[in-house]
Amino acid sequence: MNALNRNEIKKIVKERGGIKLDIGCGNGKHGADWVGMDMQALPGVDIIQDFNKHPWGLPDESVMTAMCTHVIEHIPKVIMSQVDGELVTRFPLIEFFNEVWRIMIPDGQFALVCPHGGSQGFMQDPTHISQIDQYTFAYFDPLAFNGELYQFYRPKPWRIKTLDYSPIGHIEAVLVKRRMDKSYEG
Repeated sequence: MNALNRNEIKKIVKERGGIKLDIGCGNGKHGADWVGMDMQALPGVDIIQDFNKHPWGLPDESVMTAMCTHVIEHIPKVIMSQVDGELVTRFPLIEFFNEVWRIMIPDGQFALVCPHGGSQGFMQDPTHISQIDQYTFAYFDPLAFNGELYQFYRPKPWRIKTLDYSPIGHIEAVLVKRRMDKSYEG
């Protein structure tokens, strides 16, 4: 396996106008024209990246389309730790979405699939740690529910383009990177 270096990534961005990124591709990258990113060195992985360490090794606004299948339920929502005697709280799932937002071009699309947080598929896997439901994405969209949920944390802004779910199955969503707007600040 040959991981892509920064120059190769820049070349892809220049030639194609952006990367099609398969986040958490495992050994089954979406297609030959996609760049596969995973935390493990597996066949088809072009970028080895710990999803919890930021910034990722991709330039700002270099990704035109991203997909993420059965990954976000493995990213913790909250981590609390002691640093120099003080309690520090991090929100890795929000950080993950913010990092995807950073690397996406404006109006770029991010497609996600994950098990519904109340489903047997979520509960049976001992590595699933973040329950996601149909309302979770409203925390990332400043215009969903009149911004009521977004205002809690004010992450980077997304627009929910599509959202399909089954409480006993999966959630499929497509988010679109919104441009920054002062009105989102409440």
